[in-house]
Amino acid sequence: MRRLAHRAALALALAAAPLSLRGQGAAELGGLVSGLGTSMRVLVIGAHPDDEDTRLIAWLRRGRQVETAYLSLTRGDGGQNLIGNELGEALGVIRTEELLAARRVDGATQYFARAYDFGFSKSADEAYGHWPHDTLLGDVVRVVRAFRPHVIVAVFTGTPRDGHGQHQVSGLLAREAWDAAGDTTRFPPGTFGAAWTPAKFYRNTSYLRGEGKTLEYNAGEYAALLGRSYAEIAGESRSQHRSQAFGVLQPKGVSLGSVRREASRVNEAAPASTERTLFDGIDTTWARLAPAMRCGPARAALDSLAGAIAATRARLDLFDPAPAVPLLATVRRLARTAAGDATEGCRVRDADAEQSLRVLTDRVTRALIDALGLVAEAIVPRDVLADGDSITATVTVYNRGRLTVMARGVSNSPPAADAVGGSSGRGSPVAAGAPAVGIAPDSSYRTTATVRGAGTTGPWWLARPRRGDFLLAQTRLPVESEQALSPFPQVTVVIEAAGETIPLTAPVVFRFADPVRGELNRPLSEVPAVSITLDREVALVRANAPIAFPVRVTLRTASTEARAVTVALRLPAGLSADSATRAATVPDYRSVRTVEFLVRGRLAPGRSRIAAVATTDGGGHSYARGYVPIEYEHIRPARLYRESALDVEAVDVALPATLNVAYVQGVGDNVAPILRELGVPVTVLEPTTLGTADLSSYTAIVVGTRAYEAQPELVTHNGRLLDYARAGGTLVVQYGQYEVTQPGIMPYPITLGRPAQRVTDEAAPVRIVDSTARVLTTPNRITERDFTAWVQDRTLYMPATHAPEYAAPLSVNDPGEPPNDGAILVAPLGNGLYVYTTLAFFRQLPAGNPGAARLFINLISSGRKRGPMSARPGAEREVGR
Repeated sequence: MRRLAHRAALALALAAAPLSLRGQGAAELGGLVSGLGTSMRVLVIGAHPDDEDTRLIAWLRRGRQVETAYLSLTRGDGGQNLIGNELGEALGVIRTEELLAARRVDGATQYFARAYDFGFSKSADEAYGHWPHDTLLGDVVRVVRAFRPHVIVAVFTGTPRDGHGQHQVSGLLAREAWDAAGDTTRFPPGTFGAAWTPAKFYRNTSYLRGEGKTLEYNAGEYAALLGRSYAEIAGESRSQHRSQAFGVLQPKGVSLGSVRREASRVNEAAPASTERTLFDGIDTTWARLAPAMRCGPARAALDSLAGAIAATRARLDLFDPAPAVPLLATVRRLARTAAGDATEGCRVRDADAEQSLRVLTDRVTRALIDALGLVAEAIVPRDVLADGDSITATVTVYNRGRLTVMARGVSNSPPAADAVGGSSGRGSPVAAGAPAVGIAPDSSYRTTATVRGAGTTGPWWLARPRRGDFLLAQTRLPVESEQALSPFPQVTVVIEAAGETIPLTAPVVFRFADPVRGELNRPLSEVPAVSITLDREVALVRANAPIAFPVRVTLRTASTEARAVTVALRLPAGLSADSATRAATVPDYRSVRTVEFLVRGRLAPGRSRIAAVATTDGGGHSYARGYVPIEYEHIRPARLYRESALDVEAVDVALPATLNVAYVQGVGDNVAPILRELGVPVTVLEPTTLGTADLSSYTAIVVGTRAYEAQPELVTHNGRLLDYARAGGTLVVQYGQYEVTQPGIMPYPITLGRPAQRVTDEAAPVRIVDSTARVLTTPNRITERDFTAWVQDRTLYMPATHAPEYAAPLSVNDPGEPPNDGAILVAPLGNGLYVYTTLAFFRQLPAGNPGAARLFINLISSGRKRGPMSARPGAEREVGR
């Protein structure tokens, strides 16, 4: 009796248990069954990865089983990277995967619009200068019509209090889409999907500390089955945004969040403050779908749904779920019948009914598979496949339950709409497995399937160049979730059980054991037969000076056998290589080979291109494109494709004859390699070595952007850097955030406003206040022309005030704002010099900006430890080696 009572109590607890898309066993099954009666949908809209309110999403999706999605206008391409050096499109790939990792934790669906994150903006008008309003609104409308939410929640207010102009745009477009999604004249169904009219519109007030709230919820509510609260789940979800250093605590106890009702089409007369749920005024029962039923069998099935779901919940025993299988099969059959799947002329055409029944079918299908104890694997012997090639996958279905099931075949064609795991929409039919095989309890069924390549596996949104700051302006529309657009192949096994035909889907993976991390699974990726890339995309060299620099070419193959490759460079006039070609053999897909050319010559100021081409089979096949892997433990591996070309910017820049620089890396920091290309000897110092390293030989030490934030050891040893300057050295510190205002970091104090001042207009005029300042005259005379063609930012986190010891030779501001002289601060320090700069060198130098390069050379040459200046460029040593 005690055991039965325990089971009953557990079953009751699971009636409110959350759905875990990552979980297994009782938590997964209980959440799925608990959610069978829920047909509400909520769409949360923000501007970037990390904008989403994970507390609200986790509470809705995991706590209330509400189908929840997050729409991000961008992929966060314009931000910064605290875990690596990737910026721009590569950072967008990382942040996309981080959002998908977050969704795997909180269970929500992820959508993106096609806006490219161009960096910080101060107003919606500025953002709309980069993004076409009507096109972006059309994207949001498409997502609304595809997901069909009953409720839209805007993360931001759509006003200047949001700060970031892109935040403001997301808040404005969320409301515009709520108003316009049902307008078939402005947004025709043929282009934007069938019309949909959301019932209610809310704005998030949690970020405003509840200001203006009309509804409050407790994300700290405890889920006994999971042993966690939804706020704890939200903390784990939030912590997936590692590239933004957004790791947070997982709080226990009460965690209140709130929203404000702004508009409603269902309960306008009821004061917003009287609402108890987001869905007040909406019929949340299956009965609301009755008018959409087009035939008698569909109406009868819909009428029976609520009772069948209740019976399933009552019968479910999570210690022994097999007896609930027939009931789950009944729910699935009723859902499909109500949708009209199998009856001619009965197919439902109402958007709400279609979406609600599709979600129900997906949930009950996954519940059936869990209750049956089924799991499928599709294992391949490697993780890469050449375009157009094929590979054999070993497909195994394990029956870990108590009932015998039948396997009816295997394919890697797009699975049915209700397939477990969704559809990638890619692939082609493969050889079928053995017909109608029974799989008894505690046994398995194994077969093979041929997986055929269907195009390179890469970020689909980068398949074509963007138009300005808009992605794929002429191609794919954002009507599918990012999960459904996954490029990785998968296989589907058709299972028959309890009178139902169930698609069981598994990703095609390479599985191996890491000695430290244990079992790892890497998805099968389709790649070029030969991948060829250069070690960088932009190089800076000195114009009209003898140059000699290496061009390193990286080769990969998808082959299981050795591949002989010949590499040739295509060089602009003025440059030659030490060899016309280089030959290399890449042993197999697990290997990487690098060949190096030494390029010499002279270039006039300006930009030219070096291209590399790989040929195989005696010249029968040529390749001029490849991929750069992006791999971090917390996200799926990705590959960023690019042409095998190097743009060389020849800069009219002078260098001191004696210059020896130490560099402490910041975040997203690619400055040190650029300095080497210009001929500056650079030693990268680890902060952990600063306590004992001999710094006396360096003419300058440079600290990268936000290094004090990212590297605590640097804070510990900062006193040694200041002592180095006092002893006669030059210390150049690139911008930090509020951490640099701490005592002991800078020699003289500065203050930062909240929000901090910055100049986001990359074309904003830069005024030279002191034309005699050494940092503007030696060794290069800096003029306003050196501030042309900057990218994304002028400055970041400029001081609001600074001590009088600092000289400020520049002044800059965005249009309509007061001047700020915090772009460069210079102060004598003992016998040396301290330079603090908020200019965005970390973006300009990797982009090949010549003016930024000339100015940066001045900064590191401006102290007292310097050698004699070279008389003319032609008399100097070769640079770049």
